[in-house]
Amino acid sequence: MAPGGLTSTEAAERLRRDGPNLLPEPRRASSLRLLAAQLTHLLAVLLWVASGLALLAGMPELAAAILVIIVLNGGFAFWQEHRADRSAQRLRALLPSDTRVVRDGRTVVVQAAGLVVGDVVLLEAGDRVAADLSVVSARSLGMDESMVTGESGSVPRHEGDRLLGGSFVVQGDATCLVAATGTSTTLAGIADLAASAERPPSPLTRQLDRVVRVLAVIATGTGVGLGAVALGLGLTATEAFLFGVGVAVALVPEGMLPTVTLSLARGAQSMAARQALVRRLDAVETLGATTFICTDKTGTLTQNRMNVVEVVTPVGSVTVEGNGYEPVATAVGPRAALDRSRQAALAAVACVTGRVVERTGEHEGWQALGDPMEAALHCFALRLGAEVPDHDDTQRRPYSSDRMLTSALDRHGEVSVLGAPESVLRRCSGSSEGAGLEQQLDRLTTSGRRVLAVARRTWTGEPSAEMEAGLELLGLVALEDPPRPDVRDALAACREAGIRVAMISGDHPRTAEAIARQVGLLGEGGLVVTGDQLPADDAELAALLDRDDGVVVARVSPADKFRIASSLRGRGHVVAMTGDGVNDAPALREADVGIAMGASGSDVAREAADLVLLDDHFATIVAAIELGRATFRNIRRFLTYHLTDNVAELAPFAVWALSGGNYPLAISVLQVLALDIGTDLLPALALGAEPPRDGIMHGSSRRRLVDRSLLVRALAVLGLTEAVLALGVCTIVLTSGGWTWGETPSAELLAVASGSTFAAIAVAQMANAFACRSAVVPAWRMPLLGNRLVLAAVAAELVLLVVFLGVPSLADLLGGSWPAPLGWLAAGAGAAVLVLVDGAAKRARAKHRLR
Repeated sequence: MAPGGLTSTEAAERLRRDGPNLLPEPRRASSLRLLAAQLTHLLAVLLWVASGLALLAGMPELAAAILVIIVLNGGFAFWQEHRADRSAQRLRALLPSDTRVVRDGRTVVVQAAGLVVGDVVLLEAGDRVAADLSVVSARSLGMDESMVTGESGSVPRHEGDRLLGGSFVVQGDATCLVAATGTSTTLAGIADLAASAERPPSPLTRQLDRVVRVLAVIATGTGVGLGAVALGLGLTATEAFLFGVGVAVALVPEGMLPTVTLSLARGAQSMAARQALVRRLDAVETLGATTFICTDKTGTLTQNRMNVVEVVTPVGSVTVEGNGYEPVATAVGPRAALDRSRQAALAAVACVTGRVVERTGEHEGWQALGDPMEAALHCFALRLGAEVPDHDDTQRRPYSSDRMLTSALDRHGEVSVLGAPESVLRRCSGSSEGAGLEQQLDRLTTSGRRVLAVARRTWTGEPSAEMEAGLELLGLVALEDPPRPDVRDALAACREAGIRVAMISGDHPRTAEAIARQVGLLGEGGLVVTGDQLPADDAELAALLDRDDGVVVARVSPADKFRIASSLRGRGHVVAMTGDGVNDAPALREADVGIAMGASGSDVAREAADLVLLDDHFATIVAAIELGRATFRNIRRFLTYHLTDNVAELAPFAVWALSGGNYPLAISVLQVLALDIGTDLLPALALGAEPPRDGIMHGSSRRRLVDRSLLVRALAVLGLTEAVLALGVCTIVLTSGGWTWGETPSAELLAVASGSTFAAIAVAQMANAFACRSAVVPAWRMPLLGNRLVLAAVAAELVLLVVFLGVPSLADLLGGSWPAPLGWLAAGAGAAVLVLVDGAAKRARAKHRLR
């Protein structure tokens, strides 16, 4: 390529031929398709059928009411997920908007989208690479490729090397040629892999589908059976059909759909308040079911802030304690060692370009500019009170993998060398100094700290390899990336909750292992393995990683992370995968819950994730899991509440049918629907807002939404009690009015009895709302103000009950009338009985568990 770069004409022609330098547009479903998905899932389909049957049965008001529920619920769920999805659409943010290129012999600034193959690109520290480039010439070039490769730290690049689009220049400068643009870049390939991963259905979706299928079968079977009984009792075929349809519609849980959606939405809002943005509502519950977390290291478990913590010199050691990048710290050691450490710090800073700077405004404070390790060396020099000179005239020999060091020559002839201890020590004159530090070097490296050796000499000629020999050792500098202060407690909470954790990192295994042990992730029997050591068989891979004492998988590729998530899911785990780089996106989509970093992560990762941590803290994941478990328990609470009601509503129809009509039908189909949609909906929603209880993170999470304990409690305890109470109230009112078995009561008496039955079920459900707040604690021992929404919902239910029975036209439509005083008294007594029976059942279960 000519020094003058492409001509404008050549660039325009190549742009027309290859297209703009843009990442492929992610395949997004249209808004209409997303809305349609919220209106056509299994529970919504069941309600659509119920609405059609209601219309067929001559109940247009009911049909319209069900339609309103479907549309409002679908619209609300769509709006929640659409808003979260659009807030995370920043896929192209990894590419800069402007890039310096040489065209027509001049340096010009062009938009990144206008780059073409063959363009000459000029890079300097702080630039983000806009396409895949080939290095023509470079000076002390260091790249941060962690967003693409997953490996943290500065990577040296030289002439002939390839630079990946999306990476950063952390030091030096370079002249490069564009090798690939747009869809041909490495970044585009990773984005395609992320988009191709299909998102698995959540555990909640699968279990709700199962519940809906069972309820649909029960409703249909009951409707058909009672329709046949009605036909046998003398109703015409048309009347029996419409009666059966009405019963089936009444048994469809119309209130379940909005209750589930609003409970998940409230959980999402609670998580947002804890710095976790939910992009898919069902991910709220899935988090609560998590059994395995695969987490990155840098920035999630650690602060991504390198710090010099110790310097070992030939004349003594110095320990350093400081906070972040603030150049204020405590350095302890002999005076001679402090002086030598100061000299080592100045020599190290001469070899690097990273710095710490003090910023003002929204992100005020001391922050790293460039590579975090190099910034830590600069901060270390400032902490020791050293006057750091301007190194603009310093001539550097950049780091290379064969030398494993970098050197700098200043205008005074002072040579500074910084590099791997094994490389620097053998170049030092005076073998006694180097040999005397071997034991200290072993101590530092086995503790997992990153160790650099610093040396110096004088030189009178031009920079060359010879100036890196015959050195005087200044010291060994030990750095560490401090773990986040709350990580150890968060990992302990995971263990207590039965959640297994693995560190999945692109870093060196020794570094990753040290951090894992430091934060308590890796126990005595923990496993450390690299990506190339993973078994080829997915079942063997899952068995290898599935252990209590923690796992570290280092040097992983994007395909490795994808396989890890897939294999663990195949073993039965609910997998949460964290990530911040572009390379994490495919695995985030494959996992049950993909968790991206919001502060330091890439937008490609955020695009693929279900949950975005706004503060990047691992502890926020644990807080979100706690809220997810609380949401799951709340869904079980209002399912118990709904199923109890269904038993009480079905009992009058069953008694009427089994008695052959000798016992009058105590409640109408419309009254059942008034209970489901009118009085019961608000308490169920309030139960969905029950706050988390202490101990919710003790032990593994309950995996089944509807299990034997829930069914026994809802059907055999609460439901049966409520059914007996409702029929008892009806019988008391009927017999007090002179009715005897087998007789047909007068229309007035039947209306009063029906209204009393309706009131008994509604009042019992008010008591049931308090009973369902806990599966183990009696209602009278629960704090009354612990969930104020339940109090408000019960008050609203009472008002609706009065309206349904007290407004004559509405009461006539539903088929009942205002209860007699005896009916009200019996209904109130029944509510007290329900609470006592529930308390006795809870006590019996507690004694059984203690045996």
